[in-house]
Amino acid sequence: MSLFWILNYILVLVCAVIFSGIIIPKILLISFRKKLFDVPDARKIHHSSVPRLGGIAFKPVILFSVCLALGIDIITGNGAQLKEMFVAGLLPEILFLYCAVLTLYLVGIADDLIGVKYRAKFVVQIICAIMLICGGVWVNNLDGILGVHEIPKYIGYPLTVLLVVFISNAINLIDGIDGLASGLSSVAIFIYGSAFIVHHQYLHAMIAFATWGVLIPFFYYNVFGNAEKEKKIFMGDTGSLTIGILLSYLSIKLITSGSIPNGEAGKVMVTAFAPLIIPCFDVVRVFIHRLRKKQNPFMPDKSHIHHKLLAIGMQQRPAMISIVTISAIFSILNIYFSKYIDINILLVADIVIWTLMNMWLTRKIHSHNVDF
Repeated sequence: MSLFWILNYILVLVCAVIFSGIIIPKILLISFRKKLFDVPDARKIHHSSVPRLGGIAFKPVILFSVCLALGIDIITGNGAQLKEMFVAGLLPEILFLYCAVLTLYLVGIADDLIGVKYRAKFVVQIICAIMLICGGVWVNNLDGILGVHEIPKYIGYPLTVLLVVFISNAINLIDGIDGLASGLSSVAIFIYGSAFIVHHQYLHAMIAFATWGVLIPFFYYNVFGNAEKEKKIFMGDTGSLTIGILLSYLSIKLITSGSIPNGEAGKVMVTAFAPLIIPCFDVVRVFIHRLRKKQNPFMPDKSHIHHKLLAIGMQQRPAMISIVTISAIFSILNIYFSKYIDINILLVADIVIWTLMNMWLTRKIHSHNVDF
C-alpha cells in the first residue's frame, strides 16, 4: 500500500471526525429550539426527551470527506490512479450507491420527523437494493455455503435484494440502547475498511473509514452525552437506515471483489458477514419469537438481545459494551478459523453458540421472575 492511499485514509477519517463533531452540536441546538424530540414511552428505554436527528450528519459528512480527499488527489496531480478505477467500471457503481444512500437518508428524515409506515420503508429499501444491482453490485457466488458456489442472476438479484433489506432492518432494529448500533457498526466498518485495504479496494476503504469517522463523535454524544444538559442525541432512522445501506453495500462488495484469489473467497465471505452476526441473528430470533406469540413480526417490542440483558439487571452501558465486545470476538474468531474450518461448519457453530447464549439468558430472566 502506497503513502498516497495511507494519507487518503487518514484524511477522510480525520475530516469525518471533525465535521461530524461540528455538525452534531448544531443539530442538538436546532432540535432543542424546535422541540424535535424522541419522547419516552412504554417501549423505550430512555426517560428524558432526547433529539433523534443525529443521523442527519451522516450522509453529508461521509460524502464531503470522500469528495474532499478525491478532489485534493486530483488537484495535486495524483488523479491518475482514480481515473483508472473509474474507467474500470467503478463510476456507475458509486453513482448508484449515492442514489441509494440519498433515498434512504431522505426516508429516514421523514420517518424521524413525521413517521413512515414500515411497508413504505420496505418498498424503498427494495428500490435501493435494485439501484445497487444496477451499479453492478450483487451476490454472484456463495463460496461454498450449503455447497453452492457461482449462482445465476435470476437467483443472485433476489438474494441481493433480500440481503440489503435484511441488513438495513437489522441495524435499524438493533438501535435500542445508547451506543449499540453505532458500536456494532463501527466494529463491522473497521473490519471492512481493513479487508478492502488487504484486497486493494482502496476507494471502498475510503468510504468505510469516512463512515467510521462520522460514527466516532456520534458515539460520544449518544453514550456520554447528558440529556439534562442538552448534549445527548440518537441517530434515529435517518442514521440507522444510512448506516444499514452502507453496511449492506460494503459487505456485498467485499465478497464480489474481483481482486480476491480463488482460495481466499470463502474467508472473505466470513469476513463480510461475521461482523453482522449479532444484529442479523437477533432479527431472526425476534421474528420467530413474535410469530410464536402470534404477534405482528414487524411491530416493535422489547424482545431484542439488549432487552434480555437489561431484564437480568444489567445497566445500559455494560449491556452495550458486552454486546459490542461479543460481536468483535465473534468476528475475530470467525475470520481466524475460516483459514482452517469449512464455512458451513463455522455457520453451524455460530448458530449453536447464539442459540445457547439466548437460552441461558432466557433462563436467567425466568430466575429473576421477569416476564419476557
